[in-house]
Amino acid sequence: MIRSGADFAPMLPAILLTVFATSVLSGILGMAGGMVLMAVLVSLLPVASAMMLHGAVQAMANGSRCWFLRHHVQWRILPPYLAGAGMAVTGFAALRLLPDPAVVLLTVGLLPWLARLVPARLIFDRLDMSRPATAVVCGLLVTAAQLLAGASGPLLDLFYLRSRLSAQQVVASKAVTQALGHVLKLLYYGALLSSAQELPAWFFLVAMGAAVAGTRVGTRLLDHVPDGVFRRASSWAILGIATVCIIKGLSSLLQE
Repeated sequence: MIRSGADFAPMLPAILLTVFATSVLSGILGMAGGMVLMAVLVSLLPVASAMMLHGAVQAMANGSRCWFLRHHVQWRILPPYLAGAGMAVTGFAALRLLPDPAVVLLTVGLLPWLARLVPARLIFDRLDMSRPATAVVCGLLVTAAQLLAGASGPLLDLFYLRSRLSAQQVVASKAVTQALGHVLKLLYYGALLSSAQELPAWFFLVAMGAAVAGTRVGTRLLDHVPDGVFRRASSWAILGIATVCIIKGLSSLLQE
């Protein structure tokens, strides 16, 4: 049954606050905010609405972060990344996949742990985002993760772990690719489902504004974070959030 926007009215202020806070977090770390936001949205809204709102907010947040840090963006990675992203969207469109909320949470939570524990030393440490082939693989895997779980920051982060880029360059370059991925997610779920219209159109605009405001605050704070602290904080933050998502996802599966 499709519910009207009025059914969600009591939770809209809390969602807006979450959007702002997670945008601040992503503005500082270049990640983590999208994971937290996805976990909250999929707990409160139907998957379609959660994916659409998350896509709109994160596209705006990452787009504004890219603009604020535009002088640090490494644009050469964009064309091959888009090629890989196109492959992922084509595959998902052919299958018309719609994930279950519990699956979304589990995928969001497992990605960071798998990325840290499985092949990082053997594979990802050798990858270089400046190489076109690597950027294509990154675009394919990261976009697939975005379409399945809504957020893919931990996976994208692997492709930057051994880079010689500064914190600003990492955050700015990731913002470009993440913004593109969220736009593709919007197009995919918008074409696949009509139930995303449960949320009022004006709320999308307000939430996108909150995302820009939070991003601005976060990128200003980033200037005061040393590179070493930036990388350590990113790692611990992402694993902590991932653990919470796994617990919540397992709990949802057990209750079904």
